[in-house]
Amino acid sequence: MNRESRERTLTSQLVEALTSSLDLSEVFANAEAVLLRLLPADYMALCVSRPGRPGDYDWWVTKMPAPFLAHYPELAEHDFVRSAVVRRPNVVLRDVEMVPRRKVLERSRWYQYCRELGMPLEHVMSVLLDVKGGAHGGLTFYRERRRPFSKREQARLQGLTRLLTQTVRNCRMYGEVAARGQVLDAFFQHRGARCIVRAEPFLEELRTPPTTALLEKWFRPSERVGPSALPTVLVERLAMLTARGGAGGTGLDVWERAGEERGLAGEDLRVTFTRLPIRGGQQFWALEFQELPRAIPVPEAWRRLLTEREVEVVSHVLQGWDNQLIADHLGLALATVKKHLQNIFDKLGVEGRPALICRAALSR
Repeated sequence: MNRESRERTLTSQLVEALTSSLDLSEVFANAEAVLLRLLPADYMALCVSRPGRPGDYDWWVTKMPAPFLAHYPELAEHDFVRSAVVRRPNVVLRDVEMVPRRKVLERSRWYQYCRELGMPLEHVMSVLLDVKGGAHGGLTFYRERRRPFSKREQARLQGLTRLLTQTVRNCRMYGEVAARGQVLDAFFQHRGARCIVRAEPFLEELRTPPTTALLEKWFRPSERVGPSALPTVLVERLAMLTARGGAGGTGLDVWERAGEERGLAGEDLRVTFTRLPIRGGQQFWALEFQELPRAIPVPEAWRRLLTEREVEVVSHVLQGWDNQLIADHLGLALATVKKHLQNIFDKLGVEGRPALICRAALSR
């Protein structure tokens, strides 16, 4: 088996492990061996923030000495890994991108502390998983030998970041109710008005009432089997994702249709496929439907005034998205989105969202 085939096999195994449960301890135990085969390291640590308790974390670690966790809170301010990744959420960083020079790293209190523990950490690779609602997780790999993490390994972890973030998010959201055997109901209620949950890929388990009307609006009768059935194109996409074990690749878990195809100028349809844990021997999938107004482009002059993140927020405002949808899509806390918006209003000299949209439309 060549390297690419081996990586595909391991990635499929990882998807299975990450969707095996909604108990994060169980998920991480199942995924640990596969992750360390994909990204060889001497130590690996996952930490997830506790809701409502800033700076307080739950930890899942591999072979790290007990004092590492016991004394972490008092040494966190010296952790150059943490200080680097919090500035670039969802971006995988190697130690060469965290600390400018090797001598600086070796003089750091964190480097010295790890050596004192008998855990010499010569190379590090880490990513901050920015989870909905202000929560976050950190996944870090450490090596004792002076064998740096490669750009290929960095790209491999970057490709897994979205899946890892979804796993932490789902475990945090649904873990408690899943323990009571109510995972499908929990997902159904959380996702709101337009959602379908299906057993792979043809048996429907749940459907919110507004979903049927939405399907009739966006799909012709010839595209559906029966008046309320799921359109053939979505069944085919679900079958493809199922056949690939959920590892469909970037973009395959989202399907979109332009409004012009159905005479609906000014809006598009997005369908997001989310793999749920196996229950009773069956694999379940949730399909979330969103109608998204067609965007007004961000004026070029604004791009020179705003940060990259502010441009992202503005672009979604001009698509007609509300703050919660923007927060969910970008993996930000709702309060963070509101803060970005206020900064945008101040920089552009507008009083609020309606004035922002009006000015953008007039600039076209």
